Amino acid sequence: MIAAMGNECLLMRTRLIARVISGMYDERLRGLKISSSQLGLLVAIYQIQPATRADIGRRLHLDKSTLTRHLKMVLSAGWVEETPYGADGRSRPIVLTGPGIDLLRKAEPAWQAAQAETKELLGRDGLIAVMDIADRIMGPTV
Repeated sequence: MIAAMGNECLLMRTRLIARVISGMYDERLRGLKISSSQLGLLVAIYQIQPATRADIGRRLHLDKSTLTRHLKMVLSAGWVEETPYGADGRSRPIVLTGPGIDLLRKAEPAWQAAQAETKELLGRDGLIAVMDIADRIMGPTV
């Protein structure tokens, strides 16, 4: 049974795939001084802004402490900001700033290169499988 854990474990396999793919994106984004995690966070905020912390956490399946740590980095870099008042008067929705939007535009060529490299690694069937699984987890509107 232990041998099966090492050879067949979906957790270990998916984490390996995630690390390799994240590394491919991180390498391409390095010159922009942004990580793939930060890029993903900015894109998610862009898609749903104004976004509450809860909205972002649900969208990215991040726990509160991980989300807070990631948000701290992009807030301090000036790529996003908390708006003074949410619709309920208590929350502080998060939106991209001008520099955040500019960064996303500058990151597009690096993202496209990483996308192409990742698609090549995954192959057609792997790409379809990854997109299908992600759609089932996140919903097809992503």
